[in-house]
Parts: sequence; structure tokens; C-alpha cells
Amino acid sequence: MRRLCRLARCFTSSDMGAAAQDVESGPSAGPADALARNLKQAGRAILDYALPPRCPGCGVIVGGDRQFCLTCWQSLDFLDGPACARCSIPLPRALPDGDLQCGACLASPPPFDGAPAAVAYGPAARTVALRLKYGRRLGHARLMAQLMARPLATLAGEGDALLVPIPLHRWRLWSRGFNQAALVADELTRLTGMPHDHHLLLRAKATASLRGKTRREREKVVAGAFALAENGRAKAAGRHLILIDDVHASGATLRAAAKALRRSGAARVSALSWARVVPDALMTSNIFDFATLDSDIMDQIMTG
Repeated sequence: MRRLCRLARCFTSSDMGAAAQDVESGPSAGPADALARNLKQAGRAILDYALPPRCPGCGVIVGGDRQFCLTCWQSLDFLDGPACARCSIPLPRALPDGDLQCGACLASPPPFDGAPAAVAYGPAARTVALRLKYGRRLGHARLMAQLMARPLATLAGEGDALLVPIPLHRWRLWSRGFNQAALVADELTRLTGMPHDHHLLLRAKATASLRGKTRREREKVVAGAFALAENGRAKAAGRHLILIDDVHASGATLRAAAKALRRSGAARVSALSWARVVPDALMTSNIFDFATLDSDIMDQIMTG
């Protein structure tokens, strides 16, 4: 019954919407158009009663699809304040705005020019990412993209930008069935019109999980993991390439991918993520070790 309702929901939200659009563009628009809209609304009301939309963060019933409840929405920490001009790690708000760089970037500049994220990694953001990645909640890609569109517009500016999702190795892709970064890139293209290329960057070798490894170990694991496609230089030369990923934690994966894109002749390489790990200790000038964190975060299936 649940599966039938889900199929019906898809039909109601897609096919009937398309049918209504066809009616509007046809010569018989009018009563038929009103009938199509009424049928769609009635079908949606029935389905919402059987399978009401739920908050992607905690699962409580909400007013519409891809909407957070008030508690989860208020818990999201949007990363739109002062940040490092090179890696986009948030900086204390007491510092003046400007072309400031964090100590890590001054000591060892990363291979990308800006790596913002929509929100800080927290309980709600974590749940959304894990349920997309492991729970097959593919609709969460659209939710993530909706909140990533604004920092993307700022990052891309007026240049000729191209979205490049972090690729999976073919064995991982076959086992999972999809690449969550590619799904997010698809949705960003739909929302902004900015083009994407799923095949510009390749995963040249399978890599072990980075979880539990030190920063240096992580760098060794992902070294040489990415390569350009055969026609990559022709596609990327002179463009602004923006890597797309779900979670930015240690940054080892993004740095390795950016190094590969740097060899493409691109004018600029940046990165954009859904959520970024931002420790509270960073705001109090305490030392924080990113080596305990990983962009994969957890190797478990989320079914809730």
C-alpha cells in the first residue's frame, strides 16, 4: 500500500502537473484546465493524508515536501558570515571583512580558491546527508541544492563556471547505484542553469575509507585518486571549475580532486558543499585536529 501511494504521489506531482500544463497550452484551456487542477489538488490531499510530508531532519509531519520543521530549521547554522578568502572556513565575526586568510592557508595554501558550504555540519544537516547517501532519499538532493544555490551564485560570479561533482569509483557506484554529489549537481543545474559535467573528473583508483586516519594518512590515501578525462582539457580550459560534494570535513578529498583539475588549464578551481564541519573551538582560537573527521562521516545505512 505504501509503495502504491508513493507511486501515486509521483504521478500526482509530476504527470498531472504536466497534463495541466499541456491543457493550458492547448486550445481548450478553461474548464478542462480547472478540472485538471482540481483533480491534482484532490489527489494530493488524499496522498498527504496517507503519506504526509515529513521534516528531512527529524521526521515530524510538516506542511510540504522538502520542508524542515521549525526546530530543525532554527538549528541550521548558515555559513554566510566572514570567512577565509582561500578555504572559506568561517572566521570570528569580530574580525573585519576583507581578503583575510586563515593560518592554515597562509602556511600551506590549498589547491582551490574558495570552498564554501551552505550550512555547518550539525544534527539536521548530518541526517539529510546520510539519508541521501545511505538511505536512498534521493529527493534530499533537491533540498540540499536549494540551500546551496545562494552560495553558488556568490562563488561563481559572472564567470563561465562549470559544476564538477566529486566522482565515485565504478565499484562504489555500482554497489550504491548513484553518486550523491552528481545528484546535487543535477539539481543545482536545474535551479540555476549553470552547466555540469559528470565525466570531466574520473576516480582513477578505489580508495579505502578515510575514517579514523590522521591527516597525513588521508592525504596518502587519496593521492592520485583522481584524473582528468581524455577530453578534459578541451572542456575545462579557461573556465571556472566548481567541485560539488555533500560534506566537507578534513578536505583531503576536495584537495586531491582540485589538484587534478588544476592540470586541466582551468582559469580557477573552487569547491562547494552542502555541509562543512566547523568546530566551536575555531571561534575561541583553540587548536582543533581535523584528522578525526571524514567527508564520509559514517559507513552505515540510514533507514529512518
